[in-house]
Amino acid sequence: MRIDLHTHSSVSDGTDSPAELIRNAVGAGLDVVAITDHDTTAGWGEAVAALPAGMSVVRGMEMSCQGMGEDGWPVPVHLLAYLFDPGDVAFARERERLRGERVARVRAMAERMAADGLPVDPEEVVASAGPAAGRPHLARALVAAGVVPTVDAAFVDLLAPRGRYYAEKADTPLRTAVEMVTAAGGVAVVAHARARTRGRLLALDEIRDLATIGLAGLELDHPDHNPADRAVLRELAAELGLLTTGSSDYHGANKVIALGECTTDPAQFEKLVSKATGVPVITA
Repeated sequence: MRIDLHTHSSVSDGTDSPAELIRNAVGAGLDVVAITDHDTTAGWGEAVAALPAGMSVVRGMEMSCQGMGEDGWPVPVHLLAYLFDPGDVAFARERERLRGERVARVRAMAERMAADGLPVDPEEVVASAGPAAGRPHLARALVAAGVVPTVDAAFVDLLAPRGRYYAEKADTPLRTAVEMVTAAGGVAVVAHARARTRGRLLALDEIRDLATIGLAGLELDHPDHNPADRAVLRELAAELGLLTTGSSDYHGANKVIALGECTTDPAQFEKLVSKATGVPVITA
């Protein structure tokens, strides 16, 4: 089996619709794909409806969190939440709050750019992005306006965390997020915990702490993890009894990453599914 447990559709910051994501997953030879848009479950229904016979979809989400960095300062962290009950009231309210933070952040950044004379219309950007707005939506607006040649180029300076237009958002404390996912019957897995190209890293001791309150796993094989850091995560997972996953973090045309670039071992996938009590894996 070929299993990819981290992908994004146009419901958040990917470019494939949920149905196109499923079709492209079939074309990539995947047997199982997880749809994990940022802070939203809005693409679940379309993805399930597009399933061809024999293929499975894991309904999930990538949650915006804040953890403690190796340097002792707060750091942005993404938590993959799989197979949780979307009707869980507390978790649903937190997802709604996070989406509000996303929209406010994108609007603030666009307004700063417009005030500096960049050809960006804040309301158009927000309207086109939808409720799971992210910096890639603003990056595409900058590409369309001819300000930068590519989405990646927009993140080098204009959209970078240390850039003049960057705006903060209030993400969920990582410990709270793990507790919420678990309480909703889901399975919590820290995403790309050693992705050095993204900036500062999450402290390994915080992962150890999270393992005591319900953290289920670590995303081990990821395009942004080098061999040495994969080894660190593999050793830590063994120490803590955590499952490990492999994923592409596919975003369609927004990133040069192919579906199935990294995959999850079937035995690890079985462990993940066995821990979920929220919603089942759907197989057509």
